[in-house]
Amino acid sequence: MKLQKYKRDSEVSYAMGATLVAELLKTNRAAIRRVFLRPTEKRGEDLEKILTELKLHSIEIIETTKAFNILGAKDNCLLAAEFIKQNRPLTDGNHIILVNPSDAGNLGTIIRTAVAFGFTNLAIITPAVDPYDPKVVRASMGALFHLNVMQYASIEDYQEAHGKRKLYAFMLDENAQKLKETRPEEPYALVFGNEAAGLPKDFAVKTGAQAVFIPQSEMVDSLNLSIAAGIAMHYFSSLG
Repeated sequence: MKLQKYKRDSEVSYAMGATLVAELLKTNRAAIRRVFLRPTEKRGEDLEKILTELKLHSIEIIETTKAFNILGAKDNCLLAAEFIKQNRPLTDGNHIILVNPSDAGNLGTIIRTAVAFGFTNLAIITPAVDPYDPKVVRASMGALFHLNVMQYASIEDYQEAHGKRKLYAFMLDENAQKLKETRPEEPYALVFGNEAAGLPKDFAVKTGAQAVFIPQSEMVDSLNLSIAAGIAMHYFSSLG
């Protein structure tokens, strides 16, 4: 099977680094197609344990430098797993919705934070950065493998699929309420907009969402998307 640089329409993606490979082994071993090992004499105990488990499950290990060059891996990356992308439908419970996220690092960080606070369902409204881009997988530190992720062409498509779930949209709006004054109705979804544009001004009216804002000083224009999402998820999860 010829190795190519990652493409969005490919059925596979790549987990770059021993930590991510170990997480994938733990969560979805069957999705691993093959593993690439950079030739090196510096194999620590943790790496040897991962290699032993890979061999135990008869997962192909290819020792090569070329694969890492093709994948654009850093020199300190010694292990990379090629895995089949998983489309896991969203389940009952509370959801996170990202509308047109564009930054791979932000998306990966939000995924990691979501799993940390017990959110395991993520809806992405397209167009958006690819959640299976290796940069996103890397930034999530393997948290992606614990998450149900689905992409939708519009917020209306999401609402049609998931009924009358209460939406809490983080945005500036004349009817927005402070985060600490919000008492969620379950099941709910927390909605965050694009890094540059945020959510459309008519989003709350259009979707029936409750607009929510995080109070901050006037010395900065806004919070980074991943920071705002983290604050919101921590608050909502603390009320459960």
